[in-house]
Amino acid sequence: MGTITDIGEMIARQPGIRRGRPILAGTSVSVNRIVRWHKQGIAPEEIGRRIGHVSIAQIYAALTYYHANREAVEADMAGEDEEADRLEQEWYEAERGQR
Repeated sequence: MGTITDIGEMIARQPGIRRGRPILAGTSVSVNRIVRWHKQGIAPEEIGRRIGHVSIAQIYAALTYYHANREAVEADMAGEDEEADRLEQEWYEAERGQR
């Protein structure tokens, strides 16, 4: 019989990695990253090929975490989007000011 993996141990949070957001344990790959690619229509197997160092089980664990915590993950991703928009606007304004 093979090794049994507790799915609860496949997702972790570490304050110094991805601002404490949920990640695939033992990596710095965030659940949000997996979810964003999946929402773009990228199959879990393709996500695994693109990242390379994660297992298909880890990808499915991230998607399971998302479905079990959809509201919190969606809110976190919306916050990331807002922060990206703010930084892009700051960069644009700084660039315009240099001309």
